[in-house]
Amino acid sequence: MNKPTSAMKILVVDDQRLIVEQLCEFLERSGYRCVPCESSRQAVERFSEDEAIGLVLCDLHMPGLDGIQLVQALQRLSGKHRAFEAIMLTGRADKQDVIKALRAGFADYYQKPIDLHELLDGIARQQVAWQERQKSVQLGHLNQKLQYLSESIDDLYQDLDKVRRGPRLSVSPDDDVSAVDRVEIPAIFSHLSPRQLDVARLVGKGQTNYQIACELGITENTVKLYVSQVLRLTHMHNRTQLALALMPSHSGLRQRVTAH
Repeated sequence: MNKPTSAMKILVVDDQRLIVEQLCEFLERSGYRCVPCESSRQAVERFSEDEAIGLVLCDLHMPGLDGIQLVQALQRLSGKHRAFEAIMLTGRADKQDVIKALRAGFADYYQKPIDLHELLDGIARQQVAWQERQKSVQLGHLNQKLQYLSESIDDLYQDLDKVRRGPRLSVSPDDDVSAVDRVEIPAIFSHLSPRQLDVARLVGKGQTNYQIACELGITENTVKLYVSQVLRLTHMHNRTQLALALMPSHSGLRQRVTAH
């Protein structure tokens, strides 16, 4: 009976093709999906292309990048956005090499010739460790999204508070502002909040979401939210129509839009 296939892929790296083939054949019979590589350069490419790789099984002594240098390169690629575990294979059990490898991030090591059943037990342990690290990475991503959402909600509450205190519908002609800011706000914009008006004016200047976020001190996601609100509340279809409605040279357009 075939064993269930693991969600975790194993990157098998050794400069000896026969060893790679034997390891992959054994591990695939045991329910693992393998990505065979015969060089560190190829391993880096495969790892970058396949985010399902959660375990790196590699020889220590290889031409080009050795096993330690390879894992360090993969760590730099992963950063804080991806988790993986590493097991070292070595034909020479040099104590200093082992210590160096463990300090570099290897979770375990096995000496050649390898006892495949012991290796299988070790892989099962590292799969559990990988799954736990995956959860931590996913929680980190979720926390970041919640932070963005919290910032957006905070900005909206600030706007609501400003509206309750009294809307600001126009800018004084004496202020040192551009023509877009000096133009009389069409009636269709009168029910927007102060922050929504700020965003609308900056859209009228042709600024990108990123530029607006920097100028107003809010997140880019919050700017997108405000732009969507302004378009919906003014019954406009896109940023271009909004920008034209706020341009001094398009007062006729503004009247048509207001009458919509």
